[in-house]
Amino acid sequence: MIDVLRSLECPIIAGFETTGNYHRALVWRLLEAGIELRLISSVALARTREALHNGWDKNDPKDAQVILHMLRIGLTQHYQDPLAEGLNDIQDLSKTHEVVSKAKTGILHRLQTHYLPLYFPEIERFRHNSRGEWFFAFLDRFPTPASITTLDHEAFVKAAWDVVGRKVSKARLLGDIYQTARASVGLPVPLDALAIVMFRVVVNEARRLIRQRDEIECLAHELLQDHPDYRRLRQIPGIGPINALTILAEAGDLRRFGHHRQFLKFCGLDLATHQS
Repeated sequence: MIDVLRSLECPIIAGFETTGNYHRALVWRLLEAGIELRLISSVALARTREALHNGWDKNDPKDAQVILHMLRIGLTQHYQDPLAEGLNDIQDLSKTHEVVSKAKTGILHRLQTHYLPLYFPEIERFRHNSRGEWFFAFLDRFPTPASITTLDHEAFVKAAWDVVGRKVSKARLLGDIYQTARASVGLPVPLDALAIVMFRVVVNEARRLIRQRDEIECLAHELLQDHPDYRRLRQIPGIGPINALTILAEAGDLRRFGHHRQFLKFCGLDLATHQS
C-alpha cells in the first residue's frame, strides 16, 4: 500500500479512526514512510455520518467515505505517535498499572463477597483502605477466628505484632481483633480444610498484585522524576505518581494544546448544550 501511495508522487494525508491498539502498527509504518497522519475522533465520525446520511447505521465503506469528507473539511485532530514521541514506555506502564489494579479490585470483591462472609465476616471492618498489604498478610496468617482464639491474648499479640506492620495504637488494634474473633459468627471450618487453603490462595494473589502495583508506581516515579511536567503535576494536591503518569501517557506533550479547552475536548470533557 505504501508503494502505491508513493507512486502517486503527490503529498499524501491519511486519516484514521482508532480501534483499540490495532491501528498502532499500521500508522507507524505510514509515519515512517513520510505520510502525514490525521486522527479522526470516533464521536465526530459518528455525528458526521448521521448528518451526511440521515441515519445511525454504519459499515466500513460508508465510514471510509465519511473520513474522506472530514479530511476535506479539516474536521480532524493532530496525531501524536507514542513511539515517535517517546511515550511508548510511559503508556505501557500506565496501562499495566490499570490491568493490575483492576485485577486486585476483582480479587478484593471476591474476598468481600465469598470468603470473608463465610469464614471471618467481622474482620472486614478493620480494612480501612486497599493500599496497605498488612490486612492481607494478617488474613494469610490468621484466616479464621479459630486461628486467633487458639492462642491466649498475649500470645496472639506477640504472634501478630510484626504481621500488622507499623500501625498506630497497634496494641489496641490487636486487642479489638482478638475480642472480635472471640465473638465471631464465622463458620467453624478447620484450618487444614481445603476451603481455607483456597482462601489463602486468593489472599496471596491479592498480596502479589499489591506488590506488583507498588513496583510499577516506583518504576513510574523513577522514569519520570526528572520530567518537568511530571514535577509540575505532582505539585497539584491529589495528583500522585500514577495520576501524573496517566495524564502524561494519554496527553503526551501538553504544550501542543493552545488552550485549555482544546485539552478538555481531547479528554472528551467539553460540555455542549443540545437544543433546537
